[in-house]
Amino acid sequence: MTAIYPDLAGRTALVTGGADGIGRAVVEAFAAQGMTVAFLDINRHAGEALATELCGKGHQAFFGCVDLRDVPATIAAIAHLRETAGAFSICVNNAGHDERHRFADLSVAEWDERFAVNLRPMMFVSQSVTDDMRQRGCGSIINLGSTSWMQGAPGLIAYTTAKSAVIGFTRSLAREVGSDGIRVNCVTPGWVMTERQRTRWFTPEKWEAAQARQSIKGEIRPADVAAMILFLASDQSRMCTGQNFIVDAGVV
Repeated sequence: MTAIYPDLAGRTALVTGGADGIGRAVVEAFAAQGMTVAFLDINRHAGEALATELCGKGHQAFFGCVDLRDVPATIAAIAHLRETAGAFSICVNNAGHDERHRFADLSVAEWDERFAVNLRPMMFVSQSVTDDMRQRGCGSIINLGSTSWMQGAPGLIAYTTAKSAVIGFTRSLAREVGSDGIRVNCVTPGWVMTERQRTRWFTPEKWEAAQARQSIKGEIRPADVAAMILFLASDQSRMCTGQNFIVDAGVV
């Protein structure tokens, strides 16, 4: 059963990478709280389908198709969503891209591209919503990390480097905007069983190894991460900022 946070009802949230995976779970969780939710994604078909589905259930959902690597286009898309959905009091920087890559073969362009997806948008998306939050006198920004950098996961060096930087970005931004009543936290998932993970990276051997390291056995699901994000979006976490909340079933 999902917890209900009455203070979230009627608020407006922005979610990046909201069309599938963890982002979709967050969008659905926000909608279930009675929130207005706007989300960005590069996948137009999936994004429009999700918005249509949620609106058909009576929720307020708005979708913007954009490539987050294009900063001016991203800023423009956020401005358009603000006009239709309203001022934002919650922002979830979820979008990411974990395509595998070999250290020996990684090019400058590929290195830059991983940062352009996994780190750079957090800065400029956050910059685009903080004025809304300042005017309200409060707000919550939640950035998505990854335990892959803590484990030194191979085949992901650009991704893990970018994701490790999310912690530094979160802590510094929390200091920058704390006096305005804006909280900034990081949620760091373990190996979450999204459809992408099942089809691209899952093998019985990897699953067995993951289960051996988890203190709590079983799948970590997108809804488990969304539950932590709901808490950090709510005023119930009003004194939590600059922190990293790990959802990995207790990996040791």
